[in-house]
Amino acid sequence: MGLGGCIILIAVGAILTFATDWDMQGVNLDLVGIIFMIVGLIGVATFSSIARRRRVVVPPATPVVDDPARPHHHTRDGYGDGYGV
Repeated sequence: MGLGGCIILIAVGAILTFATDWDMQGVNLDLVGIIFMIVGLIGVATFSSIARRRRVVVPPATPVVDDPARPHHHTRDGYGDGYGV
């Protein structure tokens, strides 16, 4: 259940608790609304804690400065490691 589903549960629970005055035999709609709101709040808390852990911080890349005074030679002959050439 995503964040939207949790918010819908909270809204439906609030409507059942505060905006209706229906009477159903054997069902307490105020209690059902409160249960919906509690489950929605637990879902929002769970979703936010999971989303916080999922967030990946990427370190900033260091800029590569190309020095035109030192041209790069990328030829390898297979005998050296490229250092000191």
